[in-house]
Amino acid sequence: MTWQETLSRFSKVRVVLLGDLVADHYVYGTSERISREAPVLVLRHEGSEVKLGGGANVAANLRTLGGRVVAVGVLGKDEMGRKLHQLMAGAGIEVESASSTAWKTQTKTRILAGAEGTTLQQMLRIDSAEEALPKALRRRLALKLEAALKGCHVAVVSDYGAGALCPETCEVLAAFAAHGGKLCIDSRYALLSLRGATVCKPNEPELQALTQMPTQTPAQLRRAAHRALELLSCEWLLTTRGKAGMAVFHNSGKELFLPVHGPKAAVDVTGAGDTVLAGFALAFAASNSAFLAARLANVAGALAVQKQGTATIHKKELLEEITRTLRGKAADIRRGR
Repeated sequence: MTWQETLSRFSKVRVVLLGDLVADHYVYGTSERISREAPVLVLRHEGSEVKLGGGANVAANLRTLGGRVVAVGVLGKDEMGRKLHQLMAGAGIEVESASSTAWKTQTKTRILAGAEGTTLQQMLRIDSAEEALPKALRRRLALKLEAALKGCHVAVVSDYGAGALCPETCEVLAAFAAHGGKLCIDSRYALLSLRGATVCKPNEPELQALTQMPTQTPAQLRRAAHRALELLSCEWLLTTRGKAGMAVFHNSGKELFLPVHGPKAAVDVTGAGDTVLAGFALAFAASNSAFLAARLANVAGALAVQKQGTATIHKKELLEEITRTLRGKAADIRRGR
């Protein structure tokens, strides 16, 4: 299948996203002086906004890339929870959240500041999250997930360690995968809690932590990847490598190493892994080719790091970038390069 055919099928893919739904709260200010009370900057407040973070950012990327998305997670019945629900619904994402007044929506507040006329820089981040997801909420979440998975083409897990990936939801996902469902998992801390997925997506440090093996050279990365495939009992392993690009490994021994797409240096890597996960899952469901999916996800990730802060990539942007790249390669061939 060609990349054009794959992109055209994105709108037919129904995706269920199980994730830790995070409010990315940005506070903007202008630095004025040093405080007399303590050796800290005094900022003049200029504004604030809330963006979709964590699993909600993956859902947003799935939607802007053209997929039909159901987001399953936990939201508190608080201001941030209501804002997240409103933002997701406004983006065309179907929201199936287990909610509770006893649960505080996970929030990451970033303070950005700079002098007049300069680029704002992040000065401080404050994380607000509950300790553990109550058992009653876990059960409700699992029921919502089970209902949402009926008729979906691919399930995506975005686990930031805030409780959405729990024993109850793992049981539901394991049953889904056992019956042939495509399951893509990105988990910072708990990949081993759910074995038998179709695709697991650790970054290089996560792969090192999982396998206790080095990954500096291609040979080392290959050995660590195949050890991870054994540990996780998954079919495919997609590893993001920062400036070194990404690599895909199959449990049969097939592999693909991809350099970073394009010549531009990254502006901001915040949320780039979310874009890669979304692009890969959609393309994999649409084409059934992990290598094609990785190539498309690699381009999507390169576009994401050119944007400031938590960002999404639209299918039109992806289409234009791939078309531009192919035209450039054709021109190089004509010039004999």
